[in-house]
Amino acid sequence: MHSTLTNAVILAFLATGLSSASVLYPVKRDVGHSMPDACTSQPQLSCQNSTASTNTCCTPTPGGLVIQTQFWDTYTGLESEGQLLPKNNWTIHGLWPDNCDGTFESYCDFDRVYDVKPNPATVKGKKVPPYSGPTIDTFITDFGRSDLLNFMKKFWVSQGSSDASFWAHEFSKHGTCFSTFDTKCYSDYKEHEDVINFFDTVSRAYLKYPTYTWLETAQIVPSNTVTYTLSAIEGALREGSGAMPYLGCKGSTLTEVWYYSHAKGQVQDVDLVPVEATDKSKCPESGIRYPERKQGSERS
Repeated sequence: MHSTLTNAVILAFLATGLSSASVLYPVKRDVGHSMPDACTSQPQLSCQNSTASTNTCCTPTPGGLVIQTQFWDTYTGLESEGQLLPKNNWTIHGLWPDNCDGTFESYCDFDRVYDVKPNPATVKGKKVPPYSGPTIDTFITDFGRSDLLNFMKKFWVSQGSSDASFWAHEFSKHGTCFSTFDTKCYSDYKEHEDVINFFDTVSRAYLKYPTYTWLETAQIVPSNTVTYTLSAIEGALREGSGAMPYLGCKGSTLTEVWYYSHAKGQVQDVDLVPVEATDKSKCPESGIRYPERKQGSERS
């Protein structure tokens, strides 16, 4: 069973921010979650076995190409409500289960949709049912995971919408397509336990990819005057992560990064083996802007 950290340690960590990937996020997979016996033997690497014998509770199938995605936003639009960006850190976008051939599914379980405005609105010709009910952050509170909620509020920050609505979208669209979070995989399932496990897993996966630190090490830092080359940015992140990521730009402005991997065992184990990006970066070869954050948009 994984160890946990005390609330005092968690709060100290949250106060200082992410200085390196070696800082461990508190793991609480023992909150009602029970791995199938078969998962405790030899963990299988995703995207290596296409036979029907694969235990989908133990290995993400077919969504075995795991993509950890991050944003570089310069403002949230909700600063007046206290929704601020973490200083010296990129923010979480999500954790996505692409199929091994690079295709992907969305909203894989309509019974677990907590998205008020599903996007896309239809999947395979069927309308995704919009959610109306308690906001998804209340699920985290009900499980007594204030540590997780505080972490998400700091590092999983939305632009132009509430954080909770963003988290609900990511679980509904992507989390339901990870087979290892299927409710059938829990021996003593508690309502919304899959949601908590997903958010916990996303948070721990994010810590494996300290984008800001990797770029800073290569002397690539936010600037409103200096520009960078694509090869320099890709090289810094490949050096740090172990494989070529995907970089996204809006025009010449760097806005996102995607890290690709295969999962060894359950996604919840966050034992991720880096693989090359299946998508080519959509940024110019040179003149890339990595802008500073807007004044008042970061946590002090």
